[in-house]
Amino acid sequence: RPDRWTDQQIVEEHDFSHELAAAEIPVVAPWRDASGESLLRHGGFRFSLFPRRGGRAPEPGDLDQLEWIGRFIGRIHLAGQARPFAHRPNLDVAGMGWTAREEVLNSPLLPRHERAAYATISEQLLTEIEHRFAAVDAARIRLHGDCHHGNILWTDLGPHFVDLDDCRNGPAIQDLWMLLHGDRTERTLQLSAMLDGYRLFHDLDLRELAMIEPLRGLRLVHYSGWLAKRWPDPAFPAAFPWAASDHYWSQHVQDLREQLAELDLPPLVLY
Repeated sequence: RPDRWTDQQIVEEHDFSHELAAAEIPVVAPWRDASGESLLRHGGFRFSLFPRRGGRAPEPGDLDQLEWIGRFIGRIHLAGQARPFAHRPNLDVAGMGWTAREEVLNSPLLPRHERAAYATISEQLLTEIEHRFAAVDAARIRLHGDCHHGNILWTDLGPHFVDLDDCRNGPAIQDLWMLLHGDRTERTLQLSAMLDGYRLFHDLDLRELAMIEPLRGLRLVHYSGWLAKRWPDPAFPAAFPWAASDHYWSQHVQDLREQLAELDLPPLVLY
């Protein structure tokens, strides 16, 4: 995607991948040529080559798999805390929330009759998320950044992690919460299993559990902003035709309302 990342940001992502691979953490890192370069060029385009790896998505809610995954995320974070990214972005409300909101408000995708409702609820939600982030004041470490089931490939030998192109500085809980599914009881059991593995290698500040629902809300806002920003790319209307429908935006506004209500519920508590 031209201009999405600078050369420095891409190289920093690649270097992080290789740092993790050198620590025997199962990430799929890009190939380096004889001079050690992983960001290559041809015909005016930047590209990288990755080894082909197979696998399937982990089973949602499988406690044994989650404990195994937790061990490797703990090791990723042990390496990630050594120093911050210098060029990669931070996970914050300004970049992932307010900027995304402006993309939506300036986009023709947002129906006129949903504009006022979207503007109001998104402002309320992002303001509350800022308050929750400030209350925790979590430490920032280098993260995978987009650690969900679609970015983990599972084989009989365990997990391997792919797609570090959203890696950034942020709170450790960001790499854990997207792996939780089901109702509150199920998510609590899953988190406990994951932390049984995670804590063998890295501590988690349990205050960060209060960031799970704020992070979910931030992801909702960011995703719609990403669609709005990328819509001029001809590939996007073909891949996401529903994003131009009134139904999508009315449902999105309702999702934001429901997520704001979720912030009033107590955070998960480990058994």
